[in-house]
Amino acid sequence: MTDRIIVPPGAPGISSRWTSSAKSAVGTAADAKSRVWFTISHGILNEIYAPRLDTACIRDFGFIVTSDGYFSEEKRDTIQTGEMLEDGVPAYRLIHTARDGRYRITKTIFSDPDREVVLQDIVFEALIGKTSDYALHALVAPHLVNAGSGNTAWYGDFKGHGMLFAEGRGTFLAVASSVPWLARSAGFVGVSDGWQTLRRGEGLRSEYQRGENGNVAISGTLDLTAGNGRALLAIGFGAQAEEAAFRSLISIQRGAPAALEAFRTGWRQWQSKLIPLDQPRDAKGLNRYRVSTLVLASHRDAASGAIIASLSVPWGSSKGDDDLGGYHLVWPRDLVEVAGGLLAAGATEAAEAVLGYLMAVQEADGHWAQNSWLDGRPYWGGIQMDETGFPILLYDMLLRAGAIDASATARYSKMIEAAAGYIVRHGPATNQDRWEEDGGYSPFTLAVEVTALLVAADAIEAAGDPSAAQYLREVADGWNEQIETWTYATDTELSRRLGIEGYYIRIGDSTGNGADPLRGRVAIRNRADTNASLEADSLISPDALALVRFGLRAADDPRIRNTVTAIDAVLKRELPAGPYWYRYNDDGYGEHEDGSPFDGTGTGRLWPLLTGERAHYELALGRIDEARRLLAALEASSSDGGLIPEQIWDAKDIPERELFLGRPAGSAMPLAWAHAEHIKLLRSIRDGAVFDMPLQAARRYIQNNQKLFAQSWRMTSKIESLVEGRILRVELLESGTVRWSSDGWRTFDEVSAKATGFGTYICDLPTRALRAEKDVVFTIYWSGRKSWEGTNFVVRVASAMA
Repeated sequence: MTDRIIVPPGAPGISSRWTSSAKSAVGTAADAKSRVWFTISHGILNEIYAPRLDTACIRDFGFIVTSDGYFSEEKRDTIQTGEMLEDGVPAYRLIHTARDGRYRITKTIFSDPDREVVLQDIVFEALIGKTSDYALHALVAPHLVNAGSGNTAWYGDFKGHGMLFAEGRGTFLAVASSVPWLARSAGFVGVSDGWQTLRRGEGLRSEYQRGENGNVAISGTLDLTAGNGRALLAIGFGAQAEEAAFRSLISIQRGAPAALEAFRTGWRQWQSKLIPLDQPRDAKGLNRYRVSTLVLASHRDAASGAIIASLSVPWGSSKGDDDLGGYHLVWPRDLVEVAGGLLAAGATEAAEAVLGYLMAVQEADGHWAQNSWLDGRPYWGGIQMDETGFPILLYDMLLRAGAIDASATARYSKMIEAAAGYIVRHGPATNQDRWEEDGGYSPFTLAVEVTALLVAADAIEAAGDPSAAQYLREVADGWNEQIETWTYATDTELSRRLGIEGYYIRIGDSTGNGADPLRGRVAIRNRADTNASLEADSLISPDALALVRFGLRAADDPRIRNTVTAIDAVLKRELPAGPYWYRYNDDGYGEHEDGSPFDGTGTGRLWPLLTGERAHYELALGRIDEARRLLAALEASSSDGGLIPEQIWDAKDIPERELFLGRPAGSAMPLAWAHAEHIKLLRSIRDGAVFDMPLQAARRYIQNNQKLFAQSWRMTSKIESLVEGRILRVELLESGTVRWSSDGWRTFDEVSAKATGFGTYICDLPTRALRAEKDVVFTIYWSGRKSWEGTNFVVRVASAMA
């Protein structure tokens, strides 16, 4: 080693990028003491998250092999195989054989169950020549606290042990080895990092001891002869360099066998408590149920109960520091869907912890942020009404499963009441649908809202407030009756071509102004043409199947069957492994036609999740064999290691971009929501019934055919007609008085609004005696403003037979 220390050239390095989102493995310890989560892709460690599940700390950690005039990178220049050491335990053995046959690297990767350390137990074999003919170099790309820029890397010692260090935004990492380092260096990526100097035949430049405040990398050459070709490497994390170094060193000193056995024992114990939904191993030897359970658990922060959407950054290799969150954020919708998967598997404590987390991060007005960091800080600012309904549905799922009892109502009642209040004040239209793109009347969102209000009514009634519960049920009844008005299109070009009466659309226009919700224009996002739009009645989505999943419509309802015909005609794609579906027609969220990454525009690809949702519909229809066939298709979409992606490729193979028909695309893998759907489907098939279907809506609307006694008019959801014999209810968001007439203002009456307790005020106009063709005309006096609205509103009474 030289004593000459110089600043590495090339500061601050090239623009930083994340790495492939197509993970082949994910893992963490079953014990909450170890707050570190790791990912693997292309045979090497990718993002490691520590000490928080939403905080990525490295881009990747791989190896390079050199010899005289020889350079080989294990990520690109080897034939790679890998396996889990045992079912349901995220410890992996990877075997990488050089394509030129010169060497083999075997790695066992897992995390220390007692601390924030990831371990790699490495064996290097020379297949041509001797071990001493080769040098093995470790390369780490720090991305501390979700960014590649602003990192500092250096090498130094801790208690006499050589280590590699990095720091960024107050978090530190340290890499320790069980064998000595023959050389170490730090540099700026793209110019002076270890990959560059090794590729140029310069070896590691030890004079490059420290690279500050940039996109940096840290490298070290292992003394293979000292360990007879074997080395144990530990990468640890801490709030100080010394803390990270101490953790790495103690893990090295403990040794791989003891740490691995403790790691495996923890996972065996966790898996043993689950419901045995295991199926026979597939052709790849995988127990797919245990893959899905470990995926869900590996996306969970046991300390808080939070679960992120995916340990990945979609199309990460094309994303930089401007994409801080990726998918390693909490979406309330995904969170509840995953909690449902855990509950289906029997992990009741983990599922209940999700509800506790949701209660803690609920906003003051009752809603939940579109997505957030683990501590509840919002990331994006959209409002998705289903995400305020889902936590209420989780409460109901836990209650039905016996994970909580009726006494828990008191604990969660304020959360439920606040969420229900937000829904009645801001629904039924949503600012964004579940795909986070368009606002309006979404069948999926409406299904969640209506069901959530019914569940909330039960909870509030159990807490001793029957009048408030009755109001929530009346709101739900009104919205349920309007679903077809808002979202069921008839006599369209598509319906005529398919020979059906009509179908539920993806989203109806809620802008008002007298516009027909089915005829408004809906913007098509993520397309090169930023002005792209379609008429609402020409946009199809599988979202309408939520009306069955949540119990609002029967699976054999003719309108549902018609919609299935339309969905399959427009969105279904038969692949060799089975059928898959697109989110909606003209979707733009996916790779471009040439396979290049989504960059704000693209072409939507097939979503395996939707195959799982369709299987649940088929099960509700009583077609269990078809549900099993679709289960097989869902599983066939996964990676070789059983990870289910967000999307799969739907076009001709593009090998240079690693895109193959029916195989994972580049968006995100694994998608925790998809694995939850897989577990729920296994449970539903076993039970012969849809596991997460609430009972309230099916009882009320399918079995009992609940009748409506009042129709609601709102500023944000105006109705134009009132069924003869019903009350006209005017719902306001502030106190007021409604002055109304049914004879053209020759006479009039006034009704003062009554507070509901949910931030709304209702005026029930006594219109039951009015006959068809009568016009109800009214205006509003706002008490707080002490002013009139200044507009007359008209609702025509229509025949009950119309």
